[in-house]
Amino acid sequence: MLKIGEFIYPWGSGHYSRMMRLNEVLGNYIEEKFEVHFSSKDHVYEKLLKKFPNEKEKIHEILMPTPIDGKFGPSVSMSLMNFLLPVSKNPPLVKQIISYLREERKLYDKEKFDLVINDGDMGSNILAKNRNIPSLFITNQFRPKLYNSRSYIYPSLIFVAKQIAKASKILVADSPPPYTMCEYNLNFIEEVKEKITYVGHFTNNKQIKRKENSYLEKLIEDNEFGYWMRTGNKSTNDGTGYRYEKVFHQDEMENEKRIISHAKNDSNIDSVTGKDGKKYSISEALDKKIEWIQIDVGFLSEQEKDTVLDLCKYAVVNGSHTTMGEIMGGKSKPIIGIPVYDEHTNNIKWAEDKNLGILATKTKQVTQAISNIKQNYEEFENSLNEFSKNFLPNGAENSASIAAQILEEKR
Repeated sequence: MLKIGEFIYPWGSGHYSRMMRLNEVLGNYIEEKFEVHFSSKDHVYEKLLKKFPNEKEKIHEILMPTPIDGKFGPSVSMSLMNFLLPVSKNPPLVKQIISYLREERKLYDKEKFDLVINDGDMGSNILAKNRNIPSLFITNQFRPKLYNSRSYIYPSLIFVAKQIAKASKILVADSPPPYTMCEYNLNFIEEVKEKITYVGHFTNNKQIKRKENSYLEKLIEDNEFGYWMRTGNKSTNDGTGYRYEKVFHQDEMENEKRIISHAKNDSNIDSVTGKDGKKYSISEALDKKIEWIQIDVGFLSEQEKDTVLDLCKYAVVNGSHTTMGEIMGGKSKPIIGIPVYDEHTNNIKWAEDKNLGILATKTKQVTQAISNIKQNYEEFENSLNEFSKNFLPNGAENSASIAAQILEEKR
């Protein structure tokens, strides 16, 4: 039986969602019997245990080094300090790297993988190359352009890029140029260009089995509103929420309807704020026909999310690559991006340059962006229609096909 190792970087949620979509279709392309071993840590490790409760022996906790959380996203200063010193219960980064590579090495030696697929975990590339095991590295960045992080981060970018380059193939989770949304995060060097394949976005192509509309769906019918998304790990989610709240307190937002998705599986968050300033449950607001201004939802069902994206005028995001692809390519809706990382800034700046959305780094810029989009909606729609026509959504399927081809060549 073939063995495939999937190594998932645990910072954020995009790496996990991509690999799960890939895992769903691998069996459609690989003809031989195979088993998959997953490796990650923290919230991704917990998700894997929950998703595969009967395969715990194939789920491995590997303590991959990640940035140190700050109040509103990763803390550059604490992460740099952590390079040589313990910070927030994290051993020095040098020790973390040694330990994590040691544990991955043990797993490699025990399982004897036929193929490894790494989403964000560059260390696994090194081990695979040293053992002559073919490796696929799935990514949406290589040497991203820096903004807020300043030039002192540049040497680490070069180091990371060198480790990514050790993969057998680099699979870019995006459409081919000139429709590559993560273009400003790539900047590939000549030496790796022969390894690169633009496989497309890892969108969820499953047909939604629609049920009767929920209270939420009924409440938002025939309304013009913006969809405000909070995504990512805790610090990113909280930082995004903090920025959103500052915007909501602006005078221009007094009559601007919005739905805020908190990306937290907590039904206590679900509430409706009426124009009267009072709070209601979603069902109560529907029954009483409340004139609402804000709807907070902990977690949208797939059907509700699909409906919200269909009906919204625009979406406000933090610049997540997966999310932006889903909205601009899948739903042809303009985005307003409030970035947390430089990676986000690059994605949003590209969208702005293509007239698909607007970058907003300051509170006032967000309200100006809403006004701009409404006043020039037809122009945005034309650009989005062109982008959507050239949007490649089958990243999981194309990656699975490449994996199958490599295993076939290896026989």
